[in-house]
Amino acid sequence: MHLEDGKVPEDYGRYTARKTAVLVAGGLLLLLLLVLSVSLGAVPVPLEEVIKVLFTGEGAETWRTIILNIRLPQALAAVAAGAGLSVSGAAMQSILRNPLGSPFTLGVSNAAAFGAAFSVMVLSTGAMHSTGGDAVSITNPYLTTLAAFAASMVATAVILAVSRIRRASPEVMILTGVAMGSLFTAGTMFLQYFADDVQLAAMVFWTFGDLARASWRELAVISAVTAAASVYFLFNRLNYNAMDAGDETARGLGVPVEPLRLVGMLVASLVTATIIAFVGVIGFVGLVCPHVVRRIVGDDHRFLIPGSILAGAVLLLAADTAARLALAPRVLPVAVITAFIGAPVFILLLVRGYRR
Repeated sequence: MHLEDGKVPEDYGRYTARKTAVLVAGGLLLLLLLVLSVSLGAVPVPLEEVIKVLFTGEGAETWRTIILNIRLPQALAAVAAGAGLSVSGAAMQSILRNPLGSPFTLGVSNAAAFGAAFSVMVLSTGAMHSTGGDAVSITNPYLTTLAAFAASMVATAVILAVSRIRRASPEVMILTGVAMGSLFTAGTMFLQYFADDVQLAAMVFWTFGDLARASWRELAVISAVTAAASVYFLFNRLNYNAMDAGDETARGLGVPVEPLRLVGMLVASLVTATIIAFVGVIGFVGLVCPHVVRRIVGDDHRFLIPGSILAGAVLLLAADTAARLALAPRVLPVAVITAFIGAPVFILLLVRGYRR
């Protein structure tokens, strides 16, 4: 294969065009699913009304209230949270060179959940209610996120310390994450033991991953953090490609491996902590989506990172829509759906991978 007149080789052009087409198709699928998600629910909204409200701002007042005050914030929160968890998982898998890396499997999610629960119950950053629809409302989102981030960083620091041990295998790091997850789960149970009936009910409800509690305020914070993290990971996409070839190779190419690994874990932990602080623990999105995307577009982070962002958004939005419809008019926590979907899909990926 030769270069002529500085042109990109034809095979490489087809390679990038196919992967770009996959990303474009994913974006279109996400847009279509967003419209359908806003339309579907206990009270179905006609598609023409959804399109009219979303794209023109007009429509009947009843439909406008349902769409703009209830359905749209929840759907956009699913997009932002799914994208944030998925891109964090893709980055962790590359940073740690561990295919099982994700906020959920490494105990970061459990740690963040403990920090947020500690903030809500001990630091009084949340208002407790006895109603099922609004068990906990966050009155100080910044302190809650800070507490969740601090707890998640404890788990992250331990995992990074283990990863620096010579010949530390991926299995050792995963077991470390399991141990940290169990430790912080025990801490959460400790808080529950001393809670009164209303606080206990509120805390159990809060730990369910539920996007229905996200309002425009929570959505703004989650979206801002996810967008900033996504830009950071995209900016370092070539560095992650180099790290996949090994630390020594990456250093030879001028990549600052250790600072990049530390900052990457910090950013991924911040995204995870922010999402969990507002919508609870949602598992498997950050683990499954990057693996699915790898099978479609490969390991090149120029396509893997944006593909993971789209896949996470699509998966969580689809799961949230299914949770809304499964037992309508009752709404299941979206974490139940992601667990039912994520576990068998991940086992299937493992089985197919070993067969190869």
